[in-house]
Amino acid sequence: MQIEINKVELRNLKIEDYKQLKLSMQHAYHDMKDMDEPYWSEKDIERLLKIFPEGQLVVIVDGKVVGSALSLIVDYKKAISNHTYEKITGKYTFNTHTYNGDVLYGIDVFIDPEYRGLRLGRRLYDARKELCEQLNLKSIVFAGRIPNYTGHADEYSPKEYIEKVRLKEVHDPVLSFQLSNDFHVIRVMRNYLEGDKSSHEYAVLMEWSNIYYDESPKLINTRKSVIRLGLVQWQMRPLANVEALFDQAEFFIDAVSGYGSDFALFPELFVAPLMADFNHMSEADAIREIARYTESIQKRFQEMAISYNINIIAGSMPMVEDGNLYNVGFLCKRDGASEMYRKIHITPNEIQHWGMKGGSEIKTFDTDCGKIGIMICYDVEFPELSRIMADEGMEILFVPFMTDTQNGYTRVKHCAQARAIENECYVAIAGSIGNLPGVNNMDIQFAQTAVFTPSDFSFPSNGVKAEATPNTEMTLIVDLDLDLLKELHEYGSVRILKDRREDLYSIKRVNKQKNN
Repeated sequence: MQIEINKVELRNLKIEDYKQLKLSMQHAYHDMKDMDEPYWSEKDIERLLKIFPEGQLVVIVDGKVVGSALSLIVDYKKAISNHTYEKITGKYTFNTHTYNGDVLYGIDVFIDPEYRGLRLGRRLYDARKELCEQLNLKSIVFAGRIPNYTGHADEYSPKEYIEKVRLKEVHDPVLSFQLSNDFHVIRVMRNYLEGDKSSHEYAVLMEWSNIYYDESPKLINTRKSVIRLGLVQWQMRPLANVEALFDQAEFFIDAVSGYGSDFALFPELFVAPLMADFNHMSEADAIREIARYTESIQKRFQEMAISYNINIIAGSMPMVEDGNLYNVGFLCKRDGASEMYRKIHITPNEIQHWGMKGGSEIKTFDTDCGKIGIMICYDVEFPELSRIMADEGMEILFVPFMTDTQNGYTRVKHCAQARAIENECYVAIAGSIGNLPGVNNMDIQFAQTAVFTPSDFSFPSNGVKAEATPNTEMTLIVDLDLDLLKELHEYGSVRILKDRREDLYSIKRVNKQKNN
């Protein structure tokens, strides 16, 4: 990553953003030197926000506008007909916009060149697609520039150029990106944008079809209720260095992100292969040595969460603080934020071999997909923790674990299933497999990554939503419907959370100073 990023935000454009919007647009369209003003005026933006505020989007990085997507709603026939940019925008008055139309027409999308390569443009495209679905529109249509065509105009016709780009024989920064985002070509249009010399004033009219479009009017529930998880069943293998660890982790993040996952979950202590270089030391000293990598691992995962637009639950890793050794993990959110969680209950083995200490904070986490809980391995065998989290509104509990034998895994599995039933929530567990013969106390692994559900008619009869193949490196992609949990809370065959006898018993926190 070229620049340091702390927070990424995608939201609707405000008129107060205009100065930064103009600057980013000037940077993005620096190649359009033959146009007098390759940016929208403040009056233009005011007009857009007045007629269609929900269609104007911006990406904010650390408080700075670095990209935008501007849209209108128009009639389908008008959108797919041969037209110019001036015509489709009503000579830049936007009077072609109509809420009775059936197409979301993209009139602009750009990312400041300094912030390209972070997949921020993909976020804007995904947000447009979501808006199209929410408004029950037939498709998204726009005419894309082909700025690299000027270097190939003597060699290819526009039609041939498009085919070369489609076959990846030629790269075009605009067209290549649009094709990778499931847009298909309708036609080539001449004289589309006056002054666009880089494209020789050609544009490629493209369309993305909304498969959920219903011609009959209906209300669209704008809240995202189906959440997709990408669970990584990680194989322990020798790694040359920490960069090899990052390469392997990014492979999985790229894979589950490619399937549109909202979360990626890694196992407990998946960084253990790094201990091989310190096997000449005692086990306690070796694990403290790899704790030196924790800060850089957290930072890299935070960068990948932004770049791949996915919330990452980074399993766990050792961390030394004030001389104490903890088992910690990080929730790296796709908006750039990061939060730490600690293993609270430490196994006898972790105490005996590593001298590990337990954390002292029970917490839930707010995400863009609702409230979640995270517990590391042994923690899931203590029902009080998850009950407190459930009382705070937790809908999904994530449990990164590491077990060496099948009986250890059985404890984690059945306790996780119990937590799903008693707290009326989903529980996702992810573990490591394989062998590390060169690492003391970490030589064998057994795991079967899975997602468990409550037990009622709307869920699988055995309470298992999905399971990976035991002891095989793989990913597990699972969709969870959060609306089913709401129905269960109110109308389930039994209502465990509601039917508790709190007049006789209760579970509460003990006030203790936080250590993180």
